[in-house]
Amino acid sequence: MILWNEKTAAEATGGKAQGRWRASRVEIDSRRIKPGDLFVALKGERFDGHAYVKDALAKGAVAAVVHATSPGWGGVATRSGAGGGCLIVSDTFKALEDLGRFARTRSRAKIVGVTGSVGKTGAKEMLRLALGAHGETFASGGNFNNHIGTPLSLANLPENAAFAVFEMGMNHAGEIAHLTKMVRPGIAAITNIEAVHMEFFASLDAIACAKAEIFEGMERDGIAVLNRDNAAYVPLAARARERGLAVVTFGEHAEADCRLLEYRAGRIKAGIHGKPLSYALAAMGRHWAATSLLTLAATHALGLDDEKTAGALAGFSEPEGRGRVLSLAGGITLVDDSYNASPPAMRAAFAKTAELWENSGRKGRKLAALGDMLELGKDAPSLHVGLAADIVQSGFDGVFTAGALMQHLHKALPQRLRAGHTAEAIQLLPLLSKELQAGDILLVKGSHGSGMHNLAKALGTTGEPTHAL
Repeated sequence: MILWNEKTAAEATGGKAQGRWRASRVEIDSRRIKPGDLFVALKGERFDGHAYVKDALAKGAVAAVVHATSPGWGGVATRSGAGGGCLIVSDTFKALEDLGRFARTRSRAKIVGVTGSVGKTGAKEMLRLALGAHGETFASGGNFNNHIGTPLSLANLPENAAFAVFEMGMNHAGEIAHLTKMVRPGIAAITNIEAVHMEFFASLDAIACAKAEIFEGMERDGIAVLNRDNAAYVPLAARARERGLAVVTFGEHAEADCRLLEYRAGRIKAGIHGKPLSYALAAMGRHWAATSLLTLAATHALGLDDEKTAGALAGFSEPEGRGRVLSLAGGITLVDDSYNASPPAMRAAFAKTAELWENSGRKGRKLAALGDMLELGKDAPSLHVGLAADIVQSGFDGVFTAGALMQHLHKALPQRLRAGHTAEAIQLLPLLSKELQAGDILLVKGSHGSGMHNLAKALGTTGEPTHAL
């Protein structure tokens, strides 16, 4: 499928095209270039993509978007006979945004935007799967949810997509407002508001206001999908209605439009606008049940068949690093939730691990390897200590910790649960290798910056995904 050629790209950006070319994808990382890509040479504080134009063209990029004044690309891209054209612009980052806006304008897709403190990527992936059962669906890749990832994803939006899902994240106020005005979603879903990124915000109310910026890119006939169980529901609903949006809710609350009635190890009974609906969900954990209700709320709002959506949900599996369950050699189960962490996400992971243990026949032990939760501000030490009660309540048999902040939790745990503490995440590997035995379930979780994903990778290199224990 051709997304861009020299004429449409020049029209979108106001740039000057050289050579004749057709591109099937837009890419900003020369290491990921595939034949047929359009390479955008971004210039950052620590790197300059112009230095990699030659590499991108050598790997099969059909053209490169370059600064008119940058000496880094040296005019190499003009040699169309050697397989490379170019698009010369005044600013490549602005050009990337222009490509994204142009792609959004020409698209007829019904677009869902997703944000929230935790669970954004999981919700986006579940929506991708569910909407895919109803028509051609595009979704932003990985966690491409910031000021670079969002326009890049938009620039790759196919013209013929019937649906599209875009994840939008932020660390500071004002960031989502900028993104949503590019995406212009018809439906905006907010997973929840929690004490995440407190390093950059004074209060939960401030976080809620920043997440509510997603409404600023919507038309007045848009729909806000909100978590009725979340403490921030009332101010979020008020903000949505102020902008003329309809509000649809999900959760366990008696007033939720899409309500969880019963949850048992992957089997869900729900009420969707008063109509009973039962379905299976391969991903275990009550938080995934909530995400499925968010998905049904959004698809129902689009006028799509609930039964068809529910049928698609049975095929959902957790994204990598977000609670994926792996069977390791020696009869050990790994719960890889290592992509990121916050207090509410930790508690959800504890509950999921306990649920898995219950369904495994209780033959082994429940163990956890936990890394620092970052960006929590001045309350970070106490928030780590606060996990101790949840760990005890969830019935863990031992907890390994890594990092300066997790040392606070280590000291707060009962002596019988202190399995070991190290300064770095990967240093837990020999301790775990020695301790783990058949039947054990091990949860690995921590913020990305804690390095717990490296530990999970080292443990799970030979692991196979599983949904049944």
